[in-house]
Amino acid sequence: MSITHDELPLFDLPAQERPIVARPRHLVAVADEVTAPPREVPAGPVRLTRRGRIVLVVAALAIITALMVVFGSGTAATSDAGVVTGTRSVTVQPGETLWSIAGEANPGGDIRDTMADIVRLNSLVDGETLQMGTKLSVPVYATD
Repeated sequence: MSITHDELPLFDLPAQERPIVARPRHLVAVADEVTAPPREVPAGPVRLTRRGRIVLVVAALAIITALMVVFGSGTAATSDAGVVTGTRSVTVQPGETLWSIAGEANPGGDIRDTMADIVRLNSLVDGETLQMGTKLSVPVYATD
């Protein structure tokens, strides 16, 4: 028993055109969204609502308040009386510097702090050279 098999003839089928089907408008948009790449929406001007403006102003005020608290004044008012220190007058002699005057005024203390006190007390410009004969007010420090 033998089975034979004949080749089937090949022939081209005519190309079929897709029939045009009318679809409702809302279905067309959904079908296009699925197959079409996303469209870029042009950016328009930013518009703030009244509530948005209020939120923006409150946020700015909160930031300014926080900065004022962090970087605000380092002084504090207390009920304690301040310590009054006396001063004495010193005339600058030839060869004297602010460092040497501060060292003589407060021999046991920090000379840099004493120099800062003298500069502040006499409203001197930092780094200014002292002129011979200048009268300076120097704080009197307690000696231990």
